[in-house]
Amino acid sequence: MKICKVGIICKKDSSAALGMSRELLSWLGERGITAAVDTIADDMDLLIILGGDGTLLHVADQASRLQVPVVGVNLGDLGFLTEVAVSERYEVLERILAGQVVVEERLMLKARLHHGDEVADWRYALNDVVVSKGSVDQLAQLSTWANQEYITTYRADGLIFSTPTGSTAYNLSAGGPIVNPALQSILVTPICPFMLESRPVLLPATVCLTTRLAGPANGVKVIVDGQPAWEMSASDTLEVMASERPLRLICSPQKDYFEILRNKLNWGGRAGEVGKIKR
Repeated sequence: MKICKVGIICKKDSSAALGMSRELLSWLGERGITAAVDTIADDMDLLIILGGDGTLLHVADQASRLQVPVVGVNLGDLGFLTEVAVSERYEVLERILAGQVVVEERLMLKARLHHGDEVADWRYALNDVVVSKGSVDQLAQLSTWANQEYITTYRADGLIFSTPTGSTAYNLSAGGPIVNPALQSILVTPICPFMLESRPVLLPATVCLTTRLAGPANGVKVIVDGQPAWEMSASDTLEVMASERPLRLICSPQKDYFEILRNKLNWGGRAGEVGKIKR
């Protein structure tokens, strides 16, 4: 990777992120690299995220469409997406400048709502697209298809369409499986289903998923990566599929996927304690 121009994205209202951005501007300038704060442009070679996973999710849409690689420096606890600790930020950046890191391509979803003859613009998600019921005392009935093949009509509090990256977010809380982000797949997970037989389904990323309301419901919302996008009515159809452009994510060379899972999910045991597999 040849790095000439960098964007630094700061967590909103964070004095720590703002202070660190000033240090990075100086550090990058000493190496002849132009940098701008809270700006994304198509001629940038790298985005540095200062914050947490929420800050990265906020820019994932634009970064994926412009195909600008992203690296996340976590200012709090270790994140699933912002893996780089503050103490190792310069070491990781030196590796990036030397071309000694791996850029992972993370699947993104795109979604749009069909309302009669009107079709909304695509919205993009790194984690998930969620259909959430509005009424507390009423289940949503969501008839769902993969391509033109009928899956089932879910009676539930809602439905989650998730990427493998997002499998450790709302999908996990709803009882869905953890999926390695290297897999190209889409998860369909009902939220608190009325029927216990309604189980999560893992589908190839090549499918086009559609869902529509099959019964009366008020205030059903579509939420894209935590941001409200649309309200669904009985005549609407939601369309979800894989985006043509993945997010190019640079991961910390000091941490592996399962180390992050162990730390975030409090799994027992450390690699050093159990030793290595003998071959």
